[in-house]
Amino acid sequence: MFLASCADNSTSGGGESAESSSSLEIGMVNEQADPGTPTKGGTLTFSGYSAVTTLDPAKAQVAGATGGTELSAIYDVLVRYDPIEQKFVPQLAQSLEPSVDSKTWTLKLRDGVTFSDGTPFDSKAVTDSITRYVTNKGAQSNLWAAKVASMDTPDASTVVFNLVDPWTGIQSMLATGPGLIVAPSAQQGDQFTPIGAGAFTLEKFAPNEELVLAARSDYYGGAPRIDKLKLISIVGAQPTAEALETGGIDVAYMRTLAPILDLIENGNPGFIDIPSLGYISNVNMAPGRPGSDVRVRQAIAFAIDPETLNTRVNNGKGLPGQVIFQDTSRWHNDVAPIGVDPAKAKELLGQAMADGYDGKITFLSIQEPSAQATALGVQAMLNAVGFDAQIEYVTSSGDLVKRLYADRDFDMSTGALSLTEADPFERLYTNNKTGAKNNITGYSDAEMDSLLDELGVATTDEGKKAVLAKIQERANETVPWQVWGNAPMLDVWNKNVHGVQQSMDGIMLFDEAWKN
Repeated sequence: MFLASCADNSTSGGGESAESSSSLEIGMVNEQADPGTPTKGGTLTFSGYSAVTTLDPAKAQVAGATGGTELSAIYDVLVRYDPIEQKFVPQLAQSLEPSVDSKTWTLKLRDGVTFSDGTPFDSKAVTDSITRYVTNKGAQSNLWAAKVASMDTPDASTVVFNLVDPWTGIQSMLATGPGLIVAPSAQQGDQFTPIGAGAFTLEKFAPNEELVLAARSDYYGGAPRIDKLKLISIVGAQPTAEALETGGIDVAYMRTLAPILDLIENGNPGFIDIPSLGYISNVNMAPGRPGSDVRVRQAIAFAIDPETLNTRVNNGKGLPGQVIFQDTSRWHNDVAPIGVDPAKAKELLGQAMADGYDGKITFLSIQEPSAQATALGVQAMLNAVGFDAQIEYVTSSGDLVKRLYADRDFDMSTGALSLTEADPFERLYTNNKTGAKNNITGYSDAEMDSLLDELGVATTDEGKKAVLAKIQERANETVPWQVWGNAPMLDVWNKNVHGVQQSMDGIMLFDEAWKN
């Protein structure tokens, strides 16, 4: 997910300024006037960023770009993140409340909720589903296991989560993977059937092609207003935008800048999100790789001007910047970025070469126009300060993912962490903690590890922002990534569509959606 989100985003980042030059902001665009009385019936067609390959939450990365919307239609979520109010609100849950020290969280379930097979949606079903998710090594299972000591079920409608340390991140967990509860009857031996408590049930599933869901008449909030959901994935952002314009689809998830700007200009309603660290470069720090020398990583950062990349790739319309959190983010701080300084880059590179480094580095890229433009821009700026930079192309995002995440065979390549506004801790921790599962670069720094631990137990926004400022300072020194900017995403729909709700990470909920 983190690689694919950048491969097609056509945005870059840069410069010494911590401010974004783009007019894009997080929030609703082209807000709709009162549509009148909702109508019932019809089929709503949604095009996701990538095709759905599994309906098992324990085998998926539950995010907007990777099937989170589709799976949430079947299973719903315990809590939803409201990105406008910037807070978590109950969905299938009635409430989720912390103890004074945030070490114990009590979940109360709504009355009258059932799974689509008619069985009760109770506390045992919730804990059994989460246990199954962790046992099957779901995407967030390692962090859950490290943070949650035990779960108690004092009665059928209550789950108590006992934590190892104070932690607010359990809210985002219950809004994504672990919070998509599968019915006890879903797993029968090796056979998995997608049975959830969401607003829709499975009618047809052709992996990589389409998913058709039918509305549940017995959904706890009342039957959805639309009869069916058709969920597909059109390859390419421009064809997706064209399908919206012609009415071939009704709703889409977009990550490519030019079509996003066009759709907004055309008046399409939607929600803009700007995840932080949305456009970065990973530099391999394994022994023997150029990035194992911090001076080389610093030289790369000083050499590459994200403003120049933005001009070259996006005609100056992107979200360039070297800071972790741009001024569009509620986590923004005033710590300056490392800056762009070719003379300093040459000095550091010279020191590394005096100690035996040969100056060679290879940039791994896919053969896609915006990715190629980025690769060529990076090569030119690195060579200008004395590197011997070469480009190696692979043919698909799948090949890129394999090289980075499976083989870890690369010097340098684009990527994304896509830190959510809801809670940036999870992806910072799982991608940068020493030895973490998603730490593909081999980055290891004892001080950063301590800061990540400190961030994990911070329970107020003010406390988190203070630690995040320290993380920015340490990142300037140790360069865990090359930060070039952010990549906006857009949940977008046609003007005759209403009632689409947003959750975290680009996930949409359709239980209240309708078309006129």
